[in-house]
Amino acid sequence: MNAPHMVAILRRLCLVLALMLPAAAQAEQQDIAAAARGVVRVVIVATDGSDAYFVGHGSGFAVAPDKVLTNAHVVELTREEKNLVIGVIPSEGRKSYGGRVIAYSPGNDLALIQLEEGHLPVSTFYAGAVSDGQHVTAIGYPGNVDRAQGLGLKDMIEPLGTVKTSGNVSSGRSSHSFDTILHTAPLAAGNSGGPLVDDCGRVLGVNSFGSVSDGNDAEFGFAVSWREVASFLRQAGVSSLHTVVPCRSMAEADAAEAALTQREAQQSEQSERAKADAREAALEKARDTAERDIISARENAMAGAAVLLALAVLGLGAGGLYYSQGRERHATWFLAGGGVLLLGAFALFFLKPSFSGIDERVKLADDDRVSGNSAFAWEGDNICRIDLNRSRLTVSEANDIPFHWTGNGCVNGNSQYVSAGNEWERATVPESGNFITVSRFDPATGTLRVQRWLPDGETMDKARAFLKDGPAKACGTDAGLLAKIASLRSDLASLLPVQPNERLVYHCTKGRLSPGDAPD
Repeated sequence: MNAPHMVAILRRLCLVLALMLPAAAQAEQQDIAAAARGVVRVVIVATDGSDAYFVGHGSGFAVAPDKVLTNAHVVELTREEKNLVIGVIPSEGRKSYGGRVIAYSPGNDLALIQLEEGHLPVSTFYAGAVSDGQHVTAIGYPGNVDRAQGLGLKDMIEPLGTVKTSGNVSSGRSSHSFDTILHTAPLAAGNSGGPLVDDCGRVLGVNSFGSVSDGNDAEFGFAVSWREVASFLRQAGVSSLHTVVPCRSMAEADAAEAALTQREAQQSEQSERAKADAREAALEKARDTAERDIISARENAMAGAAVLLALAVLGLGAGGLYYSQGRERHATWFLAGGGVLLLGAFALFFLKPSFSGIDERVKLADDDRVSGNSAFAWEGDNICRIDLNRSRLTVSEANDIPFHWTGNGCVNGNSQYVSAGNEWERATVPESGNFITVSRFDPATGTLRVQRWLPDGETMDKARAFLKDGPAKACGTDAGLLAKIASLRSDLASLLPVQPNERLVYHCTKGRLSPGDAPD
């Protein structure tokens, strides 16, 4: 390979990498931002009549809409001093909430706070193995940032954005008291109780304490691991959201899907070529059989015509002989019989099979027939199974889902899809929760693609404003209903970024999920 050609290849490779890297970084920032919306500041305030005094603060995050996980040492004083109250301040919105400790475990530095009111976005845990050197982000409210900004108590009890710091995991070193994750994401007083997340925004652990050098803030941090958290939440009666699907960027998912699509296209091409070869062989065999049948039928017809002709000649000769002898009655019978035999001989000869009938006898294989409307092939109950090789999951679980389909686009009896070219589509904005979903179903292949965005509260409010009459929860062919569903999709396109947080690809097959297999 010459040098100019090598340089051209390297330039193209650099261009591809340059195009891919921003997309991956953007996806990770979207996921980190989504994870931060469930993080709160936990403030401890002393009350003395009408006066309130700042005692301390830490961080926490929602493990249920009305429950916050934090460190035990963050709320330790509230168990001893009755005049101390807990304030839970979200990272966005306009309201703060009061809280009380409902579970406390100083042995592994965990505590659970029950909100007196309000609902928060719930965080998802990653329950798989954490890799050495893995990139991580700590999210919380470090006090040194508050001091640098000159924040007072009034500022600290109002919703305020979180601070994010990044580092890497250093595996193999854990605290002696309980299982922890050692990492290099910078921590400071106030980060305690906040989450340590991976690049998909899933919680790996709860930041607990850091190493201190020369009186400065921590250079290394320790986070309480998922194993400790899972046991604590289970004993507290809280069912957490968690996944074991490894994190990867959307660019990686796109590349994997492109490779799979190309490979399947090649396999399909090879399969079609094999089918074409088999069909050609079958046609040749059918043509050979048809030729043999036609030739045999022609020979039989000609032989039969010759026999009938011979019998006709004998009959006519006998009739002539009887007529010359004056035996007219016998002559009539033989002459008539000879004439019929002669006509039969001519008929067999002229009506013998033609060689043009060979093509009519060649039949194509059944698998070459083109079916009608494939949309109706999926009517009834289906099971849609996740294809992890084509998907990117951040907060969702890899469950099989039921998919009852009807020919007019009704799914599961309550979700109406609208036609979008050869596919069917529906956008969903829930009445509560911080996610927006767009689903597309391809009846030709039975493929269901679900894209999910995790926007901020302001974007969710704008999206819900599109639902003037509330979400469409019914099926039907009413023009008004279909127009409403289609309009929502176009309205959301102007509101959401092009790239979603999640892409779930399912392959559907006929069948029904058993009650025990159905997702919660």
